[in-house]
Amino acid sequence: MTDTVTTTEPPAAAPPPRRSYARLAADESREDYSLRYAPYSFRRWSPSTVAGTALGGIAYLADFAIGASIVFTFGFTSGLASILTAAVIIFLTGIPIAKACARYGLDMDLITRGAGFGYFGSTLTSLIYASFTFIFFALEGSIMAQAMHQALGLPVEIGYLVTTLIVIPIVFRGMGALAKVQAWTQPIWIIGMVLPFVVLAFEAPDAWGAFGSFGGTEGAGSGFSWIGFGLGTGVALSLIAQIGEQADYLRFMPARTAANKRRWNLAVLAAGPGWVIIGAAKQIGGAFLAFVALEAVGKTHALEPIAPQIEALKPWLGSLALPAAAVFVVVSQIKINVTNAYSGSLSWSNFFSRVTHKHPGRVWYIFLNLAIALTLMEMNMFAALGKLLGFYSNVGIAWIVAVAADLVINKRAGWSPPYIEFKRAYLYAVNPAGFGAMVIASTVSILAFFGLFGVYAQAFSTFIAAGLALILCPLIAWATKGRYYLARPNPVWGHAQAGSAGSAGGAAVAGVPDVTATHLCTVCETAYELPDIADCPVRSGPICSLCCSLDAECGDVCRRDPDAGPVLMPVPTIPTRVPGA
Repeated sequence: MTDTVTTTEPPAAAPPPRRSYARLAADESREDYSLRYAPYSFRRWSPSTVAGTALGGIAYLADFAIGASIVFTFGFTSGLASILTAAVIIFLTGIPIAKACARYGLDMDLITRGAGFGYFGSTLTSLIYASFTFIFFALEGSIMAQAMHQALGLPVEIGYLVTTLIVIPIVFRGMGALAKVQAWTQPIWIIGMVLPFVVLAFEAPDAWGAFGSFGGTEGAGSGFSWIGFGLGTGVALSLIAQIGEQADYLRFMPARTAANKRRWNLAVLAAGPGWVIIGAAKQIGGAFLAFVALEAVGKTHALEPIAPQIEALKPWLGSLALPAAAVFVVVSQIKINVTNAYSGSLSWSNFFSRVTHKHPGRVWYIFLNLAIALTLMEMNMFAALGKLLGFYSNVGIAWIVAVAADLVINKRAGWSPPYIEFKRAYLYAVNPAGFGAMVIASTVSILAFFGLFGVYAQAFSTFIAAGLALILCPLIAWATKGRYYLARPNPVWGHAQAGSAGSAGGAAVAGVPDVTATHLCTVCETAYELPDIADCPVRSGPICSLCCSLDAECGDVCRRDPDAGPVLMPVPTIPTRVPGA
């Protein structure tokens, strides 16, 4: 009898189940790569179309109310200086951010991650940005509700609800629908914007001269005041986070090629920082219209854009001035509030995906953002406009200046990687360079804003925030030798992103993988372009950035072993050259 020995090998580990996304989260025609790099295959719009859509989003009339509030409070001279100074600061900080977003196909949150804040460090800026979108949605919605009350007698409380609901079908559809709305409404907006000033040029030619000596309604006087200048600049600088909304469109810029280089650069400049040129002109123009209407409608109504519009149009349109002004206001506010709602949904998506490791889809966060905005409207936040925006600007400017400092200074000095790394697999949770600079700068400036350091520091609190962020971000990066930018090296993917993104649409770079080659994610089994893929030691293969973000079980093994490097070099590819190459 022969003994038989049976050996049993341990069963092979079952492969992890394929991740599938909810229908709405999987539909990129609505999702618009809300948590991702925008691939070249999706960037099908021309530079002029992207720029036109982005600029359509600045049709808002909050500029009118903000400019009028500044000039009424601090007088013409100090108010004008405040508006122009804020515009210069916003323009300069917006240039590097706009270029980075258009070049790498990333929104403001993903840029912030790689520009000195880290993977979880940028969750705070996601909240800052989300608050910007719902604060300004509420402000713009209040202006629309005021117009509907004037034109239709609709109670403003009901108007708040209408202004909220009307944008949902548009924002639900994503970038394609937004581009159409902005293009179709642009002629009406341009006519409505220009006509009141044309009327006043003929009917009240001396008004500009009187406006130049206007001393405000609070006794500030027509002369220059340093205190008024500082406080007014702080209010105007609350708009600095608008570059984030411009970036939400700029990430869809097509590849820059030799043929479109000039148009591409002009489009990025115009749609990025260029918005503030129009914005500053609107603030000054809005203050002028409010000044002309002040005697007829009183201070309270003069600060509501609908009333000055009506008064300016009356000499030519008579009884038609009210409906004409109402149409202009409603169109303007729809144009901006679809952008506010869209950008807010992107920001909330980024925040909750990192905190909860779940992503039900961008569209669900539209309702969260709009619910908060509606609550603010019902609380009549319009009445506290100046104080609210003055406080907010202290935090907003610290964030934006820290990011700009990283892009302009740290990357050129070699303390920051030459490309934008946004994927969880390669980032530290918190980078003290940008995150630390923002927290310190905003904390000090908020204390100054509340008067802890005296009246001059209170007036110039936003300058304190900007100055500290500009100095501290490079200083911390230098002191830490840039060690907190990358948790582990990314030689293949990083090289591809730095090289190919820099020459997108041009000749292929020797030794650099094609940035548009697609790679299959081992988790969701979907193909993604190279910058959206990371090497995952847990999955033993490539993983897309979203599956990586949503993985709650990996324990961040890849980041705990910085010497691991890439674990899977040969991956299946479907090579496709960058458009124009």
